[in-house]
Amino acid sequence: MNAAPLVVGVGARRGVPAAEVLALVADSLASAGLAPDAVTALATVDTKAAEPGLTGAAERLGVPLLVFPAAVLAAVPVPHPSSAPLAATGTPSVAEAAALAGAGAWPGGAGPGGAGPNGGAGLHLLVGKRKSVPGARATCAVARARTSPPLLQGDLVTTPPTAGPSGIPGPHLHEPDLRHHGDAEVRGADAGLTDLAVNVRAGTPPAWLKARIAASLDGLAAYPDGGPARRAVAARHGLPPERVLLTAGAAEAFVLIARAVRARRPVVVHPQFTEPEAALRDAGHTVERLLLTERDGFRLAADAVPAEADLVVVGNPTNPTSVLHPAEEIARLARPGRTLVVDEAFMDAVPGEHASLASRTDVPGLVVLRSLTKTWGLAGLRIGYVLAAPEIIAGLERAQPLWPVSAPALAAAEACCEPAALAEAAEAARRIAADRDHLLARLAQVRGPDGQGVHTAAPAEGPFVLIRLPDAAAVRGRLRTLGFAVRRGDTFPGLGTEWLRLAVRDRATTDRFAVALEKALTG
Repeated sequence: MNAAPLVVGVGARRGVPAAEVLALVADSLASAGLAPDAVTALATVDTKAAEPGLTGAAERLGVPLLVFPAAVLAAVPVPHPSSAPLAATGTPSVAEAAALAGAGAWPGGAGPGGAGPNGGAGLHLLVGKRKSVPGARATCAVARARTSPPLLQGDLVTTPPTAGPSGIPGPHLHEPDLRHHGDAEVRGADAGLTDLAVNVRAGTPPAWLKARIAASLDGLAAYPDGGPARRAVAARHGLPPERVLLTAGAAEAFVLIARAVRARRPVVVHPQFTEPEAALRDAGHTVERLLLTERDGFRLAADAVPAEADLVVVGNPTNPTSVLHPAEEIARLARPGRTLVVDEAFMDAVPGEHASLASRTDVPGLVVLRSLTKTWGLAGLRIGYVLAAPEIIAGLERAQPLWPVSAPALAAAEACCEPAALAEAAEAARRIAADRDHLLARLAQVRGPDGQGVHTAAPAEGPFVLIRLPDAAAVRGRLRTLGFAVRRGDTFPGLGTEWLRLAVRDRATTDRFAVALEKALTG
């Protein structure tokens, strides 16, 4: 972290492009001889929290976007108040006030407010309000604080529980919708779209698995017995049954962990599947986000996680970046007194599962989550499992209701662990890898009207690919009119509106999609 962190306050008219905001920020920093890498956050008024030009600029800079209520900004003294933003947003200053507020000068916050034209002792407005040219659609100001901006701790961003204490509102991040998932793209009238939004293998479940599930219906009068499926999962990973807990999908496991694990400082590594953080916040935890960036290939360095974190959650391979972290780097996160949760929901789509920790018993505090819904097409049945030390499993089981997994789901779990099923899954993983290579090759050939190509986050090792486009939201909408659904990326913490996630499909579908994408890029 830079010893003299900077916060850039930004105001914007609707529709301002991220490029104009970035140019203004760069020019403002240069005018005062300030280093761009000292910027630790952008800040604005809460009514601009979802403005694509601002969220996109923050994403490109690799920093969070802090947003403040207009009433909070109105209470921050600034050198250049104006009637125009007062009429538009309810505060006489956005850029200057947000810069100072982000540096700690909001009422009741970390820094003093209301003391002098620069917002209080220890706070410095290094660049007053400047306007972008041409068009003046954006304004910015730069402030410096003696300490790091609120909510920022290195590369960590703190998010409060879902239900927090009342009081004077402080800053909050532009919050992605943690409950938005790919299935929302193909519901109702959109069910007929070609689905590249949901990461469930196409053409599943296979006929033999449907038959096994159907046969289990004859026993629905009896309460479910999870013993046989539990033993089957244990045998599949070479573990004793007491290290296995069957769950109604991996999502239930996240809820159990949030309720059963006593954590004082939970850290979730992002971008990743959002349910772990949502479950923790719903259970009353204050969650810290470790935001990985494209600058580092979205790759995790174990040393970036605070030593005091006693619960760490990471996905591997990570959804949506498709990054596969080395098993030993993940294992380095383990330490006495820490629970290390590794979401391996997509690991069976990786040929050989070479980065899996599922069978490891030498990693202290390790909790591995697996899902059977992705490879086998069982999202509607809800079946997954947890692998951990017996004492952790016992604690999670106490938080679980009776008979949490249905008899058909148990039958599916047992069937999917049989040798023939494992061989089929391994072949499916190899086919997914080949189809992913084809998707990446076709994306490399796509060009927009300006000759610009499609940027992909690489290397991709999961059953999906993350791409970046200048006007991704509009492209996504045009793709829908052309018959394709893709997953928006801005609901993943750490990503902005320029990102889309594409599920890997067969070559024929990919070829059709590449043609549609090129059309969508032309507008």
